Amino acid sequence: MFRGASKVTLDEKGRMVLPTRQRQRLLERSDGQLVITVDRDACLLIYPLPDWEIIERKLMSLPALNDRSRRLQRLMVGHATELDLDGQGRVLVPPELRKFASLTRHAMLIGQGTRLELWDEALWNERREFWLKSEETATDLSTELESLSL
Repeated sequence: MFRGASKVTLDEKGRMVLPTRQRQRLLERSDGQLVITVDRDACLLIYPLPDWEIIERKLMSLPALNDRSRRLQRLMVGHATELDLDGQGRVLVPPELRKFASLTRHAMLIGQGTRLELWDEALWNERREFWLKSEETATDLSTELESLSL
């Protein structure tokens, strides 16, 4: 499982060094083979290849005649790019995906269980503050979340 938040830096070529703890999990889980794709929240999602293949099969099994399904397939599968972890623990984030996520030199890598999210640091800080200040109450929670005990 990937958890925690780490500041990362992208060099001028768009390479990012993965934090050691994330790198070890990725090497164990996928031998350093990853997939990166877009997310509707303007960040990038990074999956170990075996986990991505499960997600991809699920996405492609959605009804092809449903407009929402096709949009999701086009976005996530259409932008999915395989990455390899190099010997120095770096991955090259493709230019079109860096542009999509407005990634600059400073970014945040956020663990989300079976995947990582890659955010522009300023956008992450802005969104995080918004989420922390939102006025959601327990009555706004879905049934599944209401039964969750933290």
